[in-house]
Amino acid sequence: MTAAGEAHGLFMQLTGVEPTGLWSAPGRVNLIGEHTDYNDGFVFPFAIDHRTYVALGRRSDGRIRVTSTFDPDAVEIGIDELDDVFPERRDEIAEWARYPLGVAWALLRATGATGVTGVDLAIASDVPVGAGLSSSAAIEGATAAALDDVWGLGLDRVALAQAGRTAENEAVGAPTGIMDQMASMLGRADAGIFLDCRSLEADVVDLGFAAAGLELLVMDTGVKHAHSTGGYGERRAACERGAEIMGVPALRDLAVADLPRAEELMDDVTFRRVRHVVTEDQRVLDAVQTLRAEGPRAIGALLDASHVSMRDDFEISVPELDLAVDTARAAGAIGARMTGGGFGGAAIALVDHGHVASVTAAVETAFADAGFAAPHIFTVHPSDGARRDG
Repeated sequence: MTAAGEAHGLFMQLTGVEPTGLWSAPGRVNLIGEHTDYNDGFVFPFAIDHRTYVALGRRSDGRIRVTSTFDPDAVEIGIDELDDVFPERRDEIAEWARYPLGVAWALLRATGATGVTGVDLAIASDVPVGAGLSSSAAIEGATAAALDDVWGLGLDRVALAQAGRTAENEAVGAPTGIMDQMASMLGRADAGIFLDCRSLEADVVDLGFAAAGLELLVMDTGVKHAHSTGGYGERRAACERGAEIMGVPALRDLAVADLPRAEELMDDVTFRRVRHVVTEDQRVLDAVQTLRAEGPRAIGALLDASHVSMRDDFEISVPELDLAVDTARAAGAIGARMTGGGFGGAAIALVDHGHVASVTAAVETAFADAGFAAPHIFTVHPSDGARRDG
């Protein structure tokens, strides 16, 4: 059964009636620009053809109930209780339910809307969880689109993305930036979203993968990560420390030419964290310029350099990710890098259409030889953002 069918069936099972409608939002792959978003920098993700679906129906009371294929137990709360729970008492709510309930809370806080109808939500997804493909932003985007429609809030897509980020930061407790939510809301077929994370200006840039005979291969290592724990927060704190040492509001305000001075002022670890972000920002700008001028076959070296920077300077890769990247490159990929927050998840490789099977087989063999669990390898295609499906 499709995820859309699962969401519909779950809603019927929960309520016994047809839902008001069905909404969805995609996960995303970040083509390049990792850990730059919360440093006010540049990112270049695209929405993928794996989506999270939300079936929604109105209730006659002021309560919100959520259920999902992640957990057999529904979670229910009064809409007027959301302010009491988030963010201080968020741990009382099951973590998966904090995403949709947090979005409801963030939307109401942002708009000041009162007297909205109660709702039932049933959620199902085919976005792999924990793979660095932002299954969380897909939940947030689908929920935000559904509630905006049913509650008549009239918010634009940037505001809906901001509500998703508020939910993730405050209701869930994950210190992420806004890249994932913007990609999920603004995605377009065969295009990437070039996003300035300070101004939230977004430019839709044609990728041209299909015309160039290229596929984007995702190599999910199966190594799970959790953004709301340790390593991610430590990296963010190091970036903030580096900006403070350099006397700038954010690392976005530094250029590659500032790095020699930074190296003189910082301890080695802080400097390497800063160097990754500053050079990664430049790689995003270079990737967009190169795509426009030369097309997608010319960006391979930038993808490769991004991975080396994340592996050596930001230290967020793991052996499985490194093996996937190195093997894909050796098997003929144009470029490859880990994607997402790191400490597990997935790597991506830009591959000729005719080489997908051989690159896949090479990576699977390398993992087996290394004694690693078998990776999940599949292609993704740039897709449309959040929408109403029915």
